[in-house]
Amino acid sequence: MRVSLFITCLVDSVFPNVGVGMTRILQQQGCEVVFPPQQTCCGQPSFNSGYTAESREVAKTFLQAFKDADIIVSPSGSCVGMIKHYYPELFANDPVLHKQALDVSNKIYEFSQFLVNVLHVEDLGAFFPQTATYHPSCHGSRLLGIKDEPMRLLSHVTGLELRDLPYANDCCGFGGTFSVKMGDISGAMVDEKAEHVLETGASVLIGTDMGCLMNIGGRMTRRGERIRVMHLAELLYEGIQNANGVTS
Repeated sequence: MRVSLFITCLVDSVFPNVGVGMTRILQQQGCEVVFPPQQTCCGQPSFNSGYTAESREVAKTFLQAFKDADIIVSPSGSCVGMIKHYYPELFANDPVLHKQALDVSNKIYEFSQFLVNVLHVEDLGAFFPQTATYHPSCHGSRLLGIKDEPMRLLSHVTGLELRDLPYANDCCGFGGTFSVKMGDISGAMVDEKAEHVLETGASVLIGTDMGCLMNIGGRMTRRGERIRVMHLAELLYEGIQNANGVTS
């Protein structure tokens, strides 16, 4: 199976290990992994801020970069949600680009969705002997309907003790440009989320969107709290390395 990676801005610029982990896991599952070098932002920040025309130009670049892709996989439910749900809307008045947008929206998957629902893989043979809690991102759960896919993958990680996160479905307050425009409200929301994470007593916070994890992790750091923040792909890949006796 030939898989084209959409790495996203945050992963590419700030959290490259997420992309590395995702790539290695897909390769281990027999996928041919390719990276279209023309890819840039999906256009979500400008779209959420009301700059539709500018978002359309960014989206055109994305459509061009992935026009020959068989399947597209991304570590971000937020970005996948943008492409899957809003690209067809962006190009509703352009029959050619609307068709391309529909085609792309039908073949893009968030990482855990792809593993569980397409490859039908849940047990990666990972070993990760720590306590952890899981934060479901808003766009992944609400826009894409990601519910139990991450938990099904995590339930097969040997040694991992999963603890329920109180009010798990509450937003962390990031929301992309929302956290900039509404800083005080965003800060109050992430403080509340941080308190709930700490209530679990877990040593690791797991998520599927680096925007959420960056926001929660940043607040934890400012508060002087010591909790490791990891994307699902990072934890699974590190767990595979642990199981194989590989040290990073």
